[in-house]
Amino acid sequence: MASSKAQSAAYPSAARISDSECYPAYTASLKCLEVFNSEKSKCQEHFDIYKECRKKEREARLERNRNRSLFS
Repeated sequence: MASSKAQSAAYPSAARISDSECYPAYTASLKCLEVFNSEKSKCQEHFDIYKECRKKEREARLERNRNRSLFS
């Protein structure tokens, strides 16, 4: 039954990070941390790219919500 809950989400693509357009940036950040033994300073560029992607995703979601009618 847990799978039916995930399918009923308003935006199923937001339910899992792997469904996000930012997933490649997310995995690149993790891979960088792995390569550099969790030395965050060497991966800042990857973090910034991921953060910007998530910001754009959030803005798009807010815009979709603004454009939705309460009566549709």
